[in-house]
Amino acid sequence: MTETEVRKTRARSPEDREAERERLCRVAARLFVAEGEAGFSMRALAAQAGCSPMAPYRYFETKDDLLAAIRARGFRRLAEALESVAAGDRRRARDIGEAYVRFADENPAEYRLMFDLSQPDDARYPDLVEASQQARLGMSRYVHEMVEAGVLAGDPELLGYVFWAAIHGLIVLRLAGRLPRDHDFETLRRTTLGALMRGLRAPD
Repeated sequence: MTETEVRKTRARSPEDREAERERLCRVAARLFVAEGEAGFSMRALAAQAGCSPMAPYRYFETKDDLLAAIRARGFRRLAEALESVAAGDRRRARDIGEAYVRFADENPAEYRLMFDLSQPDDARYPDLVEASQQARLGMSRYVHEMVEAGVLAGDPELLGYVFWAAIHGLIVLRLAGRLPRDHDFETLRRTTLGALMRGLRAPD
């Protein structure tokens, strides 16, 4: 980094730096999905973002650091979307599912990167580990509530993964264009989750 670039970086306010970091994350997520891991580079990101080749390194030391930041950001935002659903509402399960799908619809590139990429050592990125755990809890908390209320029967941790796998699978199929054309996504989602709810319901 040149002396001029260092001065510019120091002159930025914390808010400006965070805003630029967020912008680079958004551009990088779209670029990664479009070009794949092999075609993604910090130089390509700089070109796409309209900044100097060294500018991304002011915010991320390596490409892995950048990708981990994108994934952590995505998981945090997903967790926030799930946590915004009112606790104790009898429609909570439906609302959680709708909030999850809405996040994926509004952030398709980020969503793909969150789940498609497996980095060699997630433990190097505690923010990523914490954010992904927070999102997982957001998906499973309502299942714990239904088991405790006697609505569902079984291990709530296991059931949480079952519901998560079902809704994630449908979203991935839609993103890949693999869903049947004669059934809309919402009908498939409601049918899948309804079947799970009936099959896992606690006996009277």
